[in-house]
Amino acid sequence: MNKIRFGVLCPSEIAFRRFMPALKKIDNAEFIGIAHADEEEWFGSINSSHDLTVLEIDTNKAKTFIDTYGGKLFNSFKELISSNEVDAIYIPLPPALHYKWAKMSLEHHKHVLVEKPSTTSYAYTSDLISIAKKNNLALHENYMFNFHSQLDSIEKIINDGILGEIRLYRIAFGFPFRGANDFRYKKKLGGGALLDCGGYTIKLANRLLGRTSKLIAHHLNYKDDFEVDIYGSGTLMNNDGQTAQISFGMDNAYKCELEIWGSKATLITDRVLTAPDSFEPTISIKDNSSIREIKLPADDSFKKSINYFINCISSNKIREDNFDKILLQSHIVDEFKED
Repeated sequence: MNKIRFGVLCPSEIAFRRFMPALKKIDNAEFIGIAHADEEEWFGSINSSHDLTVLEIDTNKAKTFIDTYGGKLFNSFKELISSNEVDAIYIPLPPALHYKWAKMSLEHHKHVLVEKPSTTSYAYTSDLISIAKKNNLALHENYMFNFHSQLDSIEKIINDGILGEIRLYRIAFGFPFRGANDFRYKKKLGGGALLDCGGYTIKLANRLLGRTSKLIAHHLNYKDDFEVDIYGSGTLMNNDGQTAQISFGMDNAYKCELEIWGSKATLITDRVLTAPDSFEPTISIKDNSSIREIKLPADDSFKKSINYFINCISSNKIREDNFDKILLQSHIVDEFKED
């Protein structure tokens, strides 16, 4: 297989700090360049009355990106998307912008790796997948934690019967307020706790419960002076009656925890959704008489997520399986929005 030539749409922090270091470790991937938005793409129209400060900052960030990682500077998103030098587009934009630029990329016959969530609605996500299928392209939603080996270790513990019969999964992810200017608190950019930290908890619940996972209860909470949901909770269940309780928020004390309550023992671990590549996770297994701690190896989940995306490009079977997982995730997120 030839190297997959990547272009990055926007010099975001996650692209600079996480994506590029991971990409550089992959032998069959090549970084071609990065694009910053032009004035029309940033503001929606070309108008000299616009305050161009934010656009200048974005352009300077893109130049710093090139100084650090090499590659070519593209002076608009459209220039990158239409380039014959690029096979795949990485999109680390705010959620509300995912659909527009992922759709344009797919229509230009580019594979798309998009940051989570795939889009802000099931209808948009379904449309992207339809275009990807039509053009024989890969679309991957970058919930990178899902590729960390700690989850394989946890599932082995479950399957080996160490916990006994599973009574309950409990998943919590929340963090302190990040500041009003953060995109997570802006409705027009696709903000809200559900689309951000909530999506992580749903993704893990879906993995643990399997393809028959469905939402049976949910609630989103709002606060005065905020236009988006700030925290929430819900319950999911599969056809076997296994249940996952999820909670999330972005004005909370920090928590990133998985608890699995079994008939014989309980498993607890933290950083299950946010482990960096140098972090060695620890899981605790508590039964009626003892507590046992198991140290797990560090893992580069971002690199493995990119590798999975490349596998989607080369394998129709893997690609179709991934489409099903993306649709399940988007469907449950949409249901969460309903009163």
